Amino acid sequence: MKKNIIYIVLIAIIGIIAFVPGVKDTLRDTFFPIATIENAVHISEEDYDIDLKGINVPSTNLKAFKDKKPVFLNFWGTWCPPCRKEWPSIQKLYDSRKNDVDFILIAMNDQEDAVVKFLKENNYNVPVYIAQSPISEKILPKAFPTTFLLDKTGRIIIKEDAYRDWNTDSVNQFIDSIIK
Repeated sequence: MKKNIIYIVLIAIIGIIAFVPGVKDTLRDTFFPIATIENAVHISEEDYDIDLKGINVPSTNLKAFKDKKPVFLNFWGTWCPPCRKEWPSIQKLYDSRKNDVDFILIAMNDQEDAVVKFLKENNYNVPVYIAQSPISEKILPKAFPTTFLLDKTGRIIIKEDAYRDWNTDSVNQFIDSIIK
């Protein structure tokens, strides 16, 4: 009797994987991340066209970072508690990887003076900008913080729509794998 129940459960699981839309893809992406990288979305030249007002660095356009190095692109706000919580780990990652990766943190729905005050009070020196032109729907955040790790060709390698500790061995190993 126990064997029959086990067989029925296994058949049900296999049926769900095979016939419920999206389950197979979710499992593949979870357990085989290389497949996710191979099917990753690319940011187009038009998507990169965002004028950025530098807060603690010179003003630029996001296009200036394409085809050079991987890009750590973070959308955040001083008003966002999870954004503020992840800043120490971003600063540590920046300190150790700024030669390998371009860091672009875009303050959203914020006043420049609030951003300057936040950076100064916490001794943060990661490059921070405020967008001065519309942001493409492809990368416009729906939640904060939202972080993208793009390879140098503009392929989205990681997209994180929540707080994350960015200064971990796994993130550093991932960066090592894309800068080779």
